[in-house]
Amino acid sequence: MKSPVIKRSIVIAGHKTSVSLEDAFWKGLKDIAGTRDMTLSELVAAIDSDRRHGNLSSAIRLFVLDHYRNQYSEERSGRGTTRELIAPRPSSSPMLRAE
Repeated sequence: MKSPVIKRSIVIAGHKTSVSLEDAFWKGLKDIAGTRDMTLSELVAAIDSDRRHGNLSSAIRLFVLDHYRNQYSEERSGRGTTRELIAPRPSSSPMLRAE
């Protein structure tokens, strides 16, 4: 299913600009802003000030992608730690049982 690109206006540091993003990226951006207790404009301004090259829409997409990649990695590493803390099940194989 193709997500259409939506062009929206946003105020960044007192200047109005337009950004074109797919709906999934707009939703992700709003969610991230909410979890950081920031307005959408504040978050986009921070992304804008950190970008080195490329357009703002691309910078936002990369930011959202990076955010969710990091979140996924943290969750996976957290699960790995939990698994290490759980004792392994005793083996049913007589060759692997401690006598």
